Amino acid sequence: MLVGDPSNRKAAAVPRGNCYRCEANMQQSPFGGAPCTGSDTRDFPKGVCGGGWRVTVTFPSCWDGKNLDTPDHKAHISYTASGTFESGGACPATHPVKIPQVMYEIMVDTRAFNNKADWPADGSQPFFWSMGDKTGYGIHGDYLFGWKGDALQKAMDTKCSGDACRALQRQQDAKAIDCVQNQFAKEAIGDTWLKDLPGQTAASYK
Repeated sequence: MLVGDPSNRKAAAVPRGNCYRCEANMQQSPFGGAPCTGSDTRDFPKGVCGGGWRVTVTFPSCWDGKNLDTPDHKAHISYTASGTFESGGACPATHPVKIPQVMYEIMVDTRAFNNKADWPADGSQPFFWSMGDKTGYGIHGDYLFGWKGDALQKAMDTKCSGDACRALQRQQDAKAIDCVQNQFAKEAIGDTWLKDLPGQTAASYK
């Protein structure tokens, strides 16, 4: 399933549950509280964030009960008709089956760019997503099913939560970290400035 659209540049088209949080102070409890509430925004934070950003991508939690996928990878799923997954919001009649909610949280350390003197002369925020999005409205995520056998069904049947899951065997962190893949695409990667931003034709760094 997919959520969001990398080519979107409009606030109204940002899916529910996709947002940015500007953490003012890393010394405080960073990024506390429910995502996409309070002063969270659908676009890139406009000012300096002393503790960096939290980017949240929340997937729909209602399924049509028929299709494991659709051509657009979106039509078979839906957000709740009202409320949220956390509040027990009901699913719409078109997508009546509740499924576990998938949510990404990405922490972006922007502190190296907290000097406003380094920002554009007009004071606008200087960040881009790699697909050339300067707004942040292109926030999106992809979910590919990656559970082995009936492991996911067991987790749902036993209402697994966090580390409390007797039905599954938890892999040790060190073993998971040691699991790596070699580079598949043989491509030279250099540590230099880009002349042009991806997706842009007339943007350059000075």
